[in-house]
Amino acid sequence: MDMVALELIKNLQKIDSKNEYVIFVRPDVDDTCIPDAPNFKIVELQSKWGYPGWEQMALPRAAYQEGCDILHCTSNTGPLFSKVPLITTLHDIIYLESISLFKREGTWYQKLGNMYRRYCVPPVVRRSKKVITVSNYEKERINKHFGFDGERLTAIYNGVGSHFQKVTDAQQLGRIKDKYALPDRFFFFLGNTDPKKNTKGVLKAFADFNKRYPNQYRLVMLDYDQFELFKLLSSQNIEEIQDLIHLTGYVSNTDLPAIISQASVFLYPSLRESFGIPILEGMACGVPVITSNTSSMPEVAGEEAAVLVDPFDTSQITEALINVIEDEALTELLVEKGIQRAKHFSWEAMAKNVLELYEKVHYELQHS
Repeated sequence: MDMVALELIKNLQKIDSKNEYVIFVRPDVDDTCIPDAPNFKIVELQSKWGYPGWEQMALPRAAYQEGCDILHCTSNTGPLFSKVPLITTLHDIIYLESISLFKREGTWYQKLGNMYRRYCVPPVVRRSKKVITVSNYEKERINKHFGFDGERLTAIYNGVGSHFQKVTDAQQLGRIKDKYALPDRFFFFLGNTDPKKNTKGVLKAFADFNKRYPNQYRLVMLDYDQFELFKLLSSQNIEEIQDLIHLTGYVSNTDLPAIISQASVFLYPSLRESFGIPILEGMACGVPVITSNTSSMPEVAGEEAAVLVDPFDTSQITEALINVIEDEALTELLVEKGIQRAKHFSWEAMAKNVLELYEKVHYELQHS
């Protein structure tokens, strides 16, 4: 299940015992991740037509049969035809924008997903009573694209998990270090095959950093394919840093804080984000964060809580790494400001804002 949707459900359970909720899940989703609650019902829906069939046929039919007053679709798309009034969350509209970078790169699975969204999202948005997005930056992008009027579109910030905090327990840190064979000194980067994550740029910047500080730091990445990594390195003629990159394999979310807490720098110079939850996770763990000066990332990072760079200029990423490790005062400032900044975002606050929107839509439907 989508992490944002899961956090919304968990926090609605904490703050709302009055309204009745039905959570529709697919058979391949682990419904045990949702705690039991008297006013929450989990309904597993089958579809032999894959996700499109599940969303377009099974979901709207089940929502109507369950007597739902509102159907909140939380992950960018929704049913084209629904007898139940819709609220739709648009995390971003990258797939609707004419950015050649995102057209040429990415896996076939990502491209097919974007084609599905390009077809579904415009009519779903037009039929939605309210549309939620996750930052003011994305709100402006959506407004510009769709020409919203009045209060149909609202920005509600995401949060950061309460378990993301600085880990200081030596035994726990040692256990995680051994479990993932972490190096002594490393930069932590959440990269994947999505072009917007800027994995190619980060690898180039790290290679240039290594020329200044040879073999002194490693780059730790999560569940990334070794062959895909080699292809990226070869495409830029920087195969010499391959032994300096540590791939952890799969990491559970509960282990992430202890990994991040041991990093010298948290790297997140993405090319485009609608929000950027990892920025807050790095800050909450007391690690200096380097992120981008584009899209929503300055809005989330705030002033002085992170180093902002142009993600398209790898030399800026390299210089930021050098500045952070050489300037102890800068590191201390980033850690202090980052911890404070992360406290401004919580999943409970997000859930309260969404609940207020539910109640507003329900009132308008009752009095229309």
